[in-house]
Amino acid sequence: MMLEVGLTQDVDTCLALRRAVFIDEQGVSEAEEMDGRDAEALHLLATLGDLPVGCARILLKGDTGKIGRVCVLCAARGKGIGAALVQACADHLATLPGITRAELGAQTHAIGFYEALGFVAYGPEYDDAGIPHRDMERAL
Repeated sequence: MMLEVGLTQDVDTCLALRRAVFIDEQGVSEAEEMDGRDAEALHLLATLGDLPVGCARILLKGDTGKIGRVCVLCAARGKGIGAALVQACADHLATLPGITRAELGAQTHAIGFYEALGFVAYGPEYDDAGIPHRDMERAL
């Protein structure tokens, strides 16, 4: 099956994927996951064939695109889908006028994954939804 990653208007599918990964699997509360910012975000969806397997969103602020809510269904992990999602976010951000950097909040166990995609950690570790995180950035 062929992996496709791109911008989508299908926010409901993205929300269902995020519910499966963040709420059901990782135990994040619905109140923390559903932060009310999806209407202002750009959404990317990853599909294998016709099957939605992952998603991410981008929020814009000043010269920065914040990549967030990156998730891949458990059964689809280890196939490069997460990396493809993050790279697609960075590639899209690079096409937007005035956007010069990407940032994200990485779960600490995933820092190496994001470093391999060109991100550099900065600042202290912090708790987000009961999960340790660090901020990371990458110039576009």
